Amino acid sequence: MASTYVNNLRLNEMATGDASGSWGTNTNINLTLIGEAFGWGTRAIANASTDNMTIGDGNEGDADRSLAIKLTGGGQACTVTLLPNTVSKVWVMYNATAATLTFTQGSGANVAIPAGQTKIIATDGGGSGAVVYDLLVNTSFNGDVNLTGTVLPTGDTAAGDAAAFGYTAALGAILTGQGSTNDITLVNDADATVVSIPTGTTNVTVAGKLGVGGDTASGDDAAIGYTAAEGLILTGQGSTSDITFKNDADTTVFSIPTGTDDVVFPDSAQLQFGAGSDLRLTHDGSNSYIIDQGTGGLYVQGDTFVAVGSPSGETGLTYTKDGAIALYHDNSSKLATSATGVTVTGTAVATTDTDTSNSGSVTLDFAANQNFVLTMTGNVTLANPTTEQVGQSGFISFIQDGTGSRVLSVGSQYFCAGGTVIVLSTAANSIDIVPYVVIAAGKICLGAPQLAFADAS
Repeated sequence: MASTYVNNLRLNEMATGDASGSWGTNTNINLTLIGEAFGWGTRAIANASTDNMTIGDGNEGDADRSLAIKLTGGGQACTVTLLPNTVSKVWVMYNATAATLTFTQGSGANVAIPAGQTKIIATDGGGSGAVVYDLLVNTSFNGDVNLTGTVLPTGDTAAGDAAAFGYTAALGAILTGQGSTNDITLVNDADATVVSIPTGTTNVTVAGKLGVGGDTASGDDAAIGYTAAEGLILTGQGSTSDITFKNDADTTVFSIPTGTDDVVFPDSAQLQFGAGSDLRLTHDGSNSYIIDQGTGGLYVQGDTFVAVGSPSGETGLTYTKDGAIALYHDNSSKLATSATGVTVTGTAVATTDTDTSNSGSVTLDFAANQNFVLTMTGNVTLANPTTEQVGQSGFISFIQDGTGSRVLSVGSQYFCAGGTVIVLSTAANSIDIVPYVVIAAGKICLGAPQLAFADAS
């Protein structure tokens, strides 16, 4: 009976009476082949789209039989058929070529090994329908795994993964998990949490400081950066605003409109300064306010010039260092200070009290009025006032009513020329004017009356 080679290592199975005188040699060859099947080999792959790796019958030095094989050569993606298709065997394949090698044995599943990677594969020897298996798919480890190179995942993670690391062309590297408090937690070498993603959320919680070391760019949708010159940089790109700051009620605090260097605060928001928020700037939708409630003063200072006016450019008040302060009306200066006093452009009109019914004791309010027009409906006594101001001057006009002959008396704080009480015109409806000046507290000097004003035409 002839020898056969039907086993998975294609060893010589000698039948009874076969290979007379050669059993020792054949057995030694089989032992050699078994040793090679547990060893390392190198195999050149053809620079073609297909190639075969065949375990020869009883051939010594056949690298295709080796347990671990370094695959060299190649040059393009290649489908490698493992023959015979009845062999059930395990290989450790290291693809040292520059292209992906796909291993097949029959019409069943194949295993692809990208360039530079190593996989442990096995064939089931199922003939025309044979399958090639990737033995490390869904591998579980109970202890620590120490790696000296990189981990290169090629598949996506799934929603039910307790902890997984994956990759897709669209998402890139993917890290996912499923915990009762956090889905993902990064800890340091002291086992303290650094960064976490709370379970079922898209939030990121940073336990310590978040440091950045690079600049942002104009096309960034949202970015935090840093440069030595600019310090911390925050940038964004939105259709309405580039950056929006919100509070814990999801209400906008302020924003930077898209493509501008403006800062916009919503109505009724306040800029507050000082430990007690003593100075506040705000706008209520209609009016704007500068509010100072500190213990000191509110200073508006300019090194050379300060102007107050309208957005259209109309001036209301100006201050010039070492020069004049000017008040404007309708963009025209009307009152300006100088080294010697003030200059009035136009007329200065003081408040005049016109009282059409005066009789008995009358107290003039010098704080509210500069001039007085009094119609006498009876005898009048000017009572001593308390509101006069030193230096104040003006006139008092006395008008007799239709009866006439009304008499004027004055209190002790009124001083008349020669100490004689002023005598007014007595005719009905006559008009007299008396000038006055306040020379001291309680001293109001009355000038000589100008009597009986009448139509001079």
